Amino acid sequence: MWRWSNCRTSWRKSCAETALLALLLLAGSGVGASVAPPPVDPELKRLLQQAVDEADGFEDRYDAEVWLHDMSKRLERWVKDPRERIEILKTVHYEARRAGLEPELVLAVIEVESAFDRFAISVAGARGLMQVMPFWLDEIQLSDKNLFKIRTNLRMGTTILRYYLDMENGNLGLALARYNGSYHKYNGYAAKVVRALQRHWFKQ
Repeated sequence: MWRWSNCRTSWRKSCAETALLALLLLAGSGVGASVAPPPVDPELKRLLQQAVDEADGFEDRYDAEVWLHDMSKRLERWVKDPRERIEILKTVHYEARRAGLEPELVLAVIEVESAFDRFAISVAGARGLMQVMPFWLDEIQLSDKNLFKIRTNLRMGTTILRYYLDMENGNLGLALARYNGSYHKYNGYAAKVVRALQRHWFKQ
């Protein structure tokens, strides 16, 4: 079975194609009917609270200028303001690394979730770049406006995605399904993320 950990240190087109094939096979696997969202996971709640508590006072250690320049050109189609573009990229890189994720994966998730609209609100009420559900604000006692802050949204979103990857032992398709809330019903979400990753964010 394809595992995300197999590709964490090497970004190749063949790896993306393998991931996409695995996700398409999942579509025919007959996963069960849609069910109600599960109760709040206490361990995930604890991790989110810890992550948000660490939001103040950290330094920006990002020095990969080549990556920043390259990704800025790719992101320009969605974010025209260069200052906002650089802020998003620097924060994505930092928060992805903090959570043990590849920054390119986080960029692909954001592309599919919000098309880089930091003020996006879904029909279900999810907010911001990574479309974090607002019930987490009540669980860890944050105000509603925080989910529109780039750093807060990315810190919560990357923490959640990392948790689901660990829960699924590195299976990216299942982790993305949990993130999207479609774990028991295949809706093509994970395949969309992998396609975005392959088409727009892999290093060439």
